[in-house]
Amino acid sequence: MIIGSGPAGYTAAIYTARANLSPVLYEGLQPGGQLTTTSEIENFPGYPDGVSGFDMMEDLKRQAQKFGTDVRAGTITKVDFSKRPFKITADDNTEIIAETVIIATGAVAKYLGLKSEKQFIGMGVSACATCDGFFYKGKDVAVAGGGDTACEEASYLAGIANKVYMIVRRDIFRASKSMQKRVMNNPKIEILWNHNTLEVLGDQSGVTGIKLLNNKTNEEKIINIHGFFLAVGHTPNSKIFKDFIDTDETGYIITKQGSTQTNILGVFACGDVQDPIYRQAVTAVGTGCMAAKDVESFLAENE
Repeated sequence: MIIGSGPAGYTAAIYTARANLSPVLYEGLQPGGQLTTTSEIENFPGYPDGVSGFDMMEDLKRQAQKFGTDVRAGTITKVDFSKRPFKITADDNTEIIAETVIIATGAVAKYLGLKSEKQFIGMGVSACATCDGFFYKGKDVAVAGGGDTACEEASYLAGIANKVYMIVRRDIFRASKSMQKRVMNNPKIEILWNHNTLEVLGDQSGVTGIKLLNNKTNEEKIINIHGFFLAVGHTPNSKIFKDFIDTDETGYIITKQGSTQTNILGVFACGDVQDPIYRQAVTAVGTGCMAAKDVESFLAENE
């Protein structure tokens, strides 16, 4: 049983299907995962001319089905990992009995909750500088956030963009001292302390600016930018497993070092649901392969 249909889930499906393990995969609320909202991917190996996230996920899906994966629409609403075989219940009350389970439910980027922000997702609004930063080479961009991730994103973008604004709602960073030093010493990064984003501005071509509020003086201002990057965290989709699976304080599933094995024997996790650091399609694919190989070994050892 594979729960989730992003790069990790489909890769796990390809490998387990080729190993004749009869995988059943449930796609979840967002078939194809986060990548389906990305208009163009240029940093995934094998696509020198780029590819849309939707097309890439459709390619992976077809490949998984080609080898016999039973791909099903729907979401999983309940799991029972108290004993093997495991019981998994779908939203149509279908009950699946599985000897092993691979969790590949991913994570969701946190947004500010602005209507205009959602309007321009994929048109200048992004939650991944590594994925989309190249499109803003030589342009002005902004990063919202004050933690380590925000500082990392700003530093990365500073090597590509003309100028980077950091929108920080307080007068201090939450980031580590070393990360703070890195952004504060970068001449291409301007930190706007005590500012909240009120609105993302743009037209049919995409983002053209953002409206900010100084929460100390109540003054509003507009800065002209082409890219707006959210770095306010991610929420791993692990809530449904909380009664059985160990997670960190944020909800990322904890796996054993050098393995995708969780605290429950026979349950494995791969992709962004267990990766708070890299969060890339290519690393998700790698852990999807690892999970499939771990499943194969586990079943061979536990006939």
